[in-house]
Amino acid sequence: MKLKVLVADDERLIADTLAIILNQTGFEATAVYSGEEAIETAKTLRPDVLISDVVMFGLNGIDAAIAIRKMLPTCKILLLSGQNSTAVLLEEASSRGHDFEILVKPMPPSALLARLEELINSSAVTEVAS
Repeated sequence: MKLKVLVADDERLIADTLAIILNQTGFEATAVYSGEEAIETAKTLRPDVLISDVVMFGLNGIDAAIAIRKMLPTCKILLLSGQNSTAVLLEEASSRGHDFEILVKPMPPSALLARLEELINSSAVTEVAS
């Protein structure tokens, strides 16, 4: 059975490209383009993993990840960002009890796939932000 991965990024090209790469490497990936859409899609898709950009128009990736984690406590979270403004968002999330690891994009697909495999294979439910 393929693991379901939900990819959220307001840059459609990035979300679509990540979904294509994941689908070609054995995952069942679906791309969405906002935090709000990620939450709505997660309700029916019930992904095993969420990969989301942090800084998006509307609902940011951290708040979307927190909402999805509440719905799906076993969903692994991998957040990606290339913007400095994520530090403030991460501090706010941490103050609410959600600690995130930071991974910086752009990153080569091979590095993302390697980190995703590590996340999937980890026994603990962890929240990972980039």
